[in-house]
Amino acid sequence: MTATTAQTAQGAGAYGAPPRTDAPAGGGQTAPWARGSLRSGFGLFGPRHGRHTLSADDLDYLALPIGDDGVVIGVDAQGQPAVLGLNRPTPYDVVLIGGLWTAQVLALRAAATGARVAVETGRPQAWTQMMHAMGGGQNGLSVYDVGRVPPQGASAGTPVLVVRDCGMRPPRGRVVSGPWQSVLTLLPYLSPVAPRLVRQARLVGVQRISPDESAELGRTMGLPRADIDALPTLVDGVTLWCSDRDRQYVTTQPTDAEVGLLGTPRRMD
Repeated sequence: MTATTAQTAQGAGAYGAPPRTDAPAGGGQTAPWARGSLRSGFGLFGPRHGRHTLSADDLDYLALPIGDDGVVIGVDAQGQPAVLGLNRPTPYDVVLIGGLWTAQVLALRAAATGARVAVETGRPQAWTQMMHAMGGGQNGLSVYDVGRVPPQGASAGTPVLVVRDCGMRPPRGRVVSGPWQSVLTLLPYLSPVAPRLVRQARLVGVQRISPDESAELGRTMGLPRADIDALPTLVDGVTLWCSDRDRQYVTTQPTDAEVGLLGTPRRMD
């Protein structure tokens, strides 16, 4: 055994690995069956495949849209999906000045994402068909009279959306927003309580309103003149969503199932 071979064998044994057996004891050549089958320290060669390569021009095809998860509420002006994250670990209040149709679409889609939806309403007949279509309250949507919503027990595993459809002057709700429980308040028009609700909300959606209402809301929310002029002209299904840092026009496009259940987009109920 040569000095180099002896040191290798001794070092391998010191680290718990068995001594090499591919070299004859007399220091001869490596055994023919082992020649080319071992790499020192790396074991057997694996199968050979061609390299997976991508040209620089093709890198754009790997781009993926990354954004907030939540409910797809429509498409923006560029035709891209607009997503509203309703399931949050912090309280989240939304005010929608618009039609019942849009509020019901949001409730349907929130339930489809796994949230439980509790509807507080003074017109339960407007929600009955939708509740029955979803399994009679057993599959994520329940309807309650005004002031009768019980504690929902929201958690990260069972988030809740409370929809308050209580008319022009909704009373203060017994069930408020909290961790994993968002509240959507629907106002058919700009009522006297709207400024207070708008100031408290994290997100405000506005559909077609009158020029006078638009001017008043513009002062309350600090809207630019272009949006104030646009609000009275919005078509059915279009909503201006406003947060502290962003404003976006979104067109809600119903699925075939939503059209069958709720009809086509409309501002008036």
